[in-house]
Amino acid sequence: MADEGRNGDGATVAVRSLSNHKRRIIEAGVSSDGGVDSVSSLPDVILQHILSTLPTRFAIRTSVLSKRWRHVWSDTPSLSFDKYILNADSIHKTLARYTVPKMTSFHLCISKVENTPYMDRWIKFAISRNVENLSLDVRISFMTLSCCSLSWTSLKRLSLRCCNLTDESIATILSGCPVLESLALYFFDKLMVLDLSKSVRLRRLEVDSNVWVPGPHQIREPQNHWYRTKIVAPHIRYLRLTCYQSPCVLVDVSSLTEAKLDNGVCSLDKLRSGFLHGMVINMLMDFQNVEKLTFGANFLKILSLCEVSRRPFPMFKVKDLTFQTMISQYVTPGIVRVLQNSPELKKLTLHTMDYGTIPEELLDKYLDFHGFNPSQCWSTKARDSDNIFSWNREPKHMASFLELMLKTTKKLEKMVVKLEGHLQGRDFEELLKMVPKLSHDNNNVSIALS
Repeated sequence: MADEGRNGDGATVAVRSLSNHKRRIIEAGVSSDGGVDSVSSLPDVILQHILSTLPTRFAIRTSVLSKRWRHVWSDTPSLSFDKYILNADSIHKTLARYTVPKMTSFHLCISKVENTPYMDRWIKFAISRNVENLSLDVRISFMTLSCCSLSWTSLKRLSLRCCNLTDESIATILSGCPVLESLALYFFDKLMVLDLSKSVRLRRLEVDSNVWVPGPHQIREPQNHWYRTKIVAPHIRYLRLTCYQSPCVLVDVSSLTEAKLDNGVCSLDKLRSGFLHGMVINMLMDFQNVEKLTFGANFLKILSLCEVSRRPFPMFKVKDLTFQTMISQYVTPGIVRVLQNSPELKKLTLHTMDYGTIPEELLDKYLDFHGFNPSQCWSTKARDSDNIFSWNREPKHMASFLELMLKTTKKLEKMVVKLEGHLQGRDFEELLKMVPKLSHDNNNVSIALS
């Protein structure tokens, strides 16, 4: 289990960098002869705030700097036990010396099986200190959560990562969280039905789904042997959904106002059968009335296959639309079709990236399998889009792509383009000079470039 966050490795790097910086400050705060300088003379509350940003193992080491520092760490409002803690005994000793009656945060990372029997004890310690933010990072693959009763009556945000979640276990967890407002499930397993109908205060749901183990309530495609999790979430307003094995079935998301959608890695078998993009099109039906949508690069690649294969798309009432994608012939057909089917669109954001995780050669193999000529197929679409190929990154090609999107919309008022370094220096300046004409030729749409 882990606290909210989509990039655990990035967060770790940030903490380490900050830790090194803080340690240099602390070390500079003690003179070579043991005297106390300006840093050590700071009030305890400031020193404790500094130490609370460090992993606890580093904070404890400051106790050897001088008598002034000996007990400062034990009054910090936060404890963070990272993966480098070697054994349970060291954690027990640390908690025995900890004196704060109320904690702001307690982070615990467990990567050794032999430490798991002590988890309940450590969690109870944090709860006894009225902890505000509890973060558990259990780095033991697909740990099973038991269905024991629990009562987290004040919990508003819950995030679970890489857990063996059964229908019964998630139901038990939810029943013990009556005021839950935000739920995030990352890479869970065995969950067949996610029923959130009784979580009346839940407004945000984030799901990275990789369910693959069959169960009695799971929807199964009899010919293809792939499985889908049902999601019943009538009260949520925000949904971020990334599916890796197969798309989820959205039974009820009737209150939804914002959604972010993407796919993870994909197999050729799923593409060949038409199962995956057939399900993607069906899933789009659930987002017809959502006013704010974000589509990721992989999702757009699947939509492009749908367009090339002439599958019908639903109409959308979206007013604020974001594409997080590379500029490529492999996403252009899907982008154009979505824009054509969004007549009420007011704001369009293009957030460029280098690539998606679905290899583009996989799309070519799918087209070849179904009797299409991939080169001819993508080339035709690219010519329609003024030669928008992934290898064309000159300002004129980017301008052509922006113009294509602008001309495909009807009521657009604002376009935001985040290039993320794809055009730099003179190339960026050259594109910037083209913006006034692009705006003038397209109903004076406001265009922001960064």
